[in-house]
Amino acid sequence: MAPRHSTPRAVLACGEIRTCLLPTRQALDIRAAAQLLGLRADERVLLSERPNLYARSPDTLTGVDCPLPSSNGARIRAVGTVTARAALTEGRVLQTSAHFRLPATGPDQRRPWGEYLVRPGVVEPLGKLPHEAVAQGVLGGGRHGDLDVGLIADGLLTRLLRHPLLDQRPPFRSRPTRLRWAALPAAPDEGPSIERFTLAEDELRTVRLRVPEGTRAADLALLCDDLALHDWLLTTVVRMLDGIRLDAADAQEPGTVVRALRPAVDHLLHLWMPRARVARELAPLWDPLEERPGFTRQWQALVQRIRDQLTLHTIASARREVEPAP
Repeated sequence: MAPRHSTPRAVLACGEIRTCLLPTRQALDIRAAAQLLGLRADERVLLSERPNLYARSPDTLTGVDCPLPSSNGARIRAVGTVTARAALTEGRVLQTSAHFRLPATGPDQRRPWGEYLVRPGVVEPLGKLPHEAVAQGVLGGGRHGDLDVGLIADGLLTRLLRHPLLDQRPPFRSRPTRLRWAALPAAPDEGPSIERFTLAEDELRTVRLRVPEGTRAADLALLCDDLALHDWLLTTVVRMLDGIRLDAADAQEPGTVVRALRPAVDHLLHLWMPRARVARELAPLWDPLEERPGFTRQWQALVQRIRDQLTLHTIASARREVEPAP
């Protein structure tokens, strides 16, 4: 049976993602990944082994009834459900995300909950939506008491990190990152575009998008998951290199650099696969990031730097073993 009220076409989609290293010594295999991400008994975990090992949980819904973030201070009450899910790449990198979409207008009065539950992932404003102000408010973080999908993503992450499968012994130290995104409609004759990609303080990234009308929020969420994953990889490897001294002093301690850089080789370097699971119509959104700041160029330079350092220090260690003591 069709719902009594139809929902106007969405004019704004928003979400937030947490990305972190899974705290376990060994990467999870496909069966263990399915066990970790089995958030619902009535739906299976999506599993894929090509082009890399990937698992994604079923969607879960969180009901919300609160003001929306707004850059102009307006108090726009909204009611509906936020979609959340988790994904694991190569049994090693965990992501949790939450997202929703907003129509241009909503009812003047709150509806019964049942009418919101038949529209999963839709949050309706009471009245007209000032979509530009709300997009800016979402990316800016909002005020206390406003809808905060980051808290929903955080809650799911906390739940998963407590799973008994995890031994809490990660193979190296790293920090989680947050990516917050908002997508507004593009002009009728324009394709999808990234208006702004910002690296902010406290591990926060913000992405503002323009997409054709009718673009699915689920496809946008997968695109932003992909951006968040590769940004985390870049950030983590850069910190690995920054955290060690690649100078002559290291030569006095054979193996120091090798031990510091080996986790990157063992656990991270093979994960770089931009657009592997991005919808075809949204894949061009990666192009500007490849031009500036140049994600893949930077990654390739980091990989080469790691390999050069490992080669140099391995050769130096071998020479010490064969040189006679003075």
